[in-house]
Amino acid sequence: MVFSSFTFLLLFLPAVCLCTGLARSIRAKNGVLCLFSLVFYAWGEPVYVLLMLLSIGLNGLIGLGMGRYPARRKPLMMLSLALNLGALGYFKYADFLLDSLNGLLGLSLPLRHVALPIGISFYTFQILSYVIDVYRGRTEPQRDLLTLATYIAMFPQLVAGPIVRYETVREQLRERRVTAEDFAQGLRRCALGLGKKVLLANQMALAADAVFAPGQTPGALALWAGAVCYALQIYYDFSGYSDMAIGMGRMFGFTFEENFREPYLADSVTDFWRRWHISLSSWFREYVYIPLGGNRRGTARQIFNLMAVWLLTGLWHGAAWNFVLWGGYYGVLLVLEKHVLHRALERMPRALRRAGTLLLVLLGWILFRVETLDALGRVFAGLGSFGGSGAFFRAHGEALRALAVLPVAAAGCLPLGRRLKARWGSRPWFAWAGYAWALAVWGLSLAMLLGESYNPFIYFRF
Repeated sequence: MVFSSFTFLLLFLPAVCLCTGLARSIRAKNGVLCLFSLVFYAWGEPVYVLLMLLSIGLNGLIGLGMGRYPARRKPLMMLSLALNLGALGYFKYADFLLDSLNGLLGLSLPLRHVALPIGISFYTFQILSYVIDVYRGRTEPQRDLLTLATYIAMFPQLVAGPIVRYETVREQLRERRVTAEDFAQGLRRCALGLGKKVLLANQMALAADAVFAPGQTPGALALWAGAVCYALQIYYDFSGYSDMAIGMGRMFGFTFEENFREPYLADSVTDFWRRWHISLSSWFREYVYIPLGGNRRGTARQIFNLMAVWLLTGLWHGAAWNFVLWGGYYGVLLVLEKHVLHRALERMPRALRRAGTLLLVLLGWILFRVETLDALGRVFAGLGSFGGSGAFFRAHGEALRALAVLPVAAAGCLPLGRRLKARWGSRPWFAWAGYAWALAVWGLSLAMLLGESYNPFIYFRF
């Protein structure tokens, strides 16, 4: 079940809001939310919901074991790492490893063709954050399995994030209340997130998919336009879902951390990753980069740590060599920024830094989007060519129509809403105007869903 579907918007979400509102005790509310979350997951993954429940049960027992037997915390943590990373590795990377061995060594190992459980990358990282924090003594083991299951399976952030650390919502799992204002503001955030996804991301996807479809030979202008459209597609697709998750979390009494902060206004690659998918960057920093030594053991070790983290980040996004290349690309850029170019960047005008960062990010999204190395070579060669693109756009009217939305999508990356709020936010009418705007976006999004069957979702494969 996807957020941008009539089943979710008109049936599932109203039902869960009604039932959680009728529940009196916090345990009953958690139970209702957990049950609906399991139904949400089982809607498309009826078998793999058992895998998630097994993971919750085993890691819940491991957490309790750490609390009861402190001297055995380390072997218990290693057991959790082996179970969770082993499951993630099997379901997500088994075929990638076998195919790579076949190609590199000339073997003919049969592929497993294992279906990827939806959201396994997200909920595995949430489980690991809980177990590691218990191991570190930063949080007490959760003795109520229902509460832990509610945290792991909570549907707003289950399949696309943000990655919510247990300590962020620990107290809200124990006690929370939802005011009318909380519910209204959460619903408004949810409506605007839906608009990002349906009105902008889906339109940008039409152009990006046409340009990067296998066998296409678009000219340089079309390739650059496709790269821009894909950058906007993935931003609105993912940030729209994050907005919906944050909004729904508030509707149920939870406060999730922001996951995006105007990333395309970043003035360095480091700054970009402080603004894009913030929860993932924070997770890797807290649970991988710092334990490896961070920047505390000299320059050579910091470079190694950065490259290790970013190669793992690339692999987390997908079991393919283009994702490894994408992660390595950002690792190299961050090493250069921190150890070679930092003084030159400090002297550079901010507008130039922003333009250069945006160009690097666009090139990075091409690595992310184009799946084979041969196709990547053709695309990068085409970017520097002088071939025309008029014939391509004439042959792909849907791409040309999507480009008409491009100025609106580009404007949406600017801090217009924040500036309007800073200027007019204290006026009594401003809040009502915001609700009216959200209602209009919600209605237009539903109308678009009614008339369109094209509704891709990039992050389902993670």
